[in-house]
Formats: sequence, C-alpha cells, structure tokens
Amino acid sequence: MATPDAPEPTEFPQRIGKTARRVLALNGYTRYAQLTGVTRAELLRLHGIGPKGIRILDEELTLRGLAFAD
Repeated sequence: MATPDAPEPTEFPQRIGKTARRVLALNGYTRYAQLTGVTRAELLRLHGIGPKGIRILDEELTLRGLAFAD
C-alpha cells in the first residue's frame, strides 16, 4: 500500500527528479499514457514540477509516439 511519502512506482525517469515523480504520482500520473490527457500548463501549476521536468517528459512522450494534450 502506498503512503504519501512512498507513492506507487511510476514509469517516469529518475532524471526528472524525485520530487517531480512523487508529485506526479500523488496527482494520479504514474504512466506516460496518462499524460496525454493533461497540458503542459496544468502540470506546471503543480508545485514541484518545473520546465526541466516538462522538457524531459516531452522528450520521453515523443519517443513513445505520444504527446501532451496541448
């Protein structure tokens, strides 16, 4: 069972940072496919997600043939 300090594992790379991965998981984003329903701007509003993390996630989505909602 996941606790607020240890959310469920995600597909996201470690290079986006531990805080960003935790914030995404706490907001229900643990898989790349889930990010296709959210915009970059919506993610940037989450405390702990910054431009670098968005850039990395964008690259990872592109590699998988996916994209953010915007």
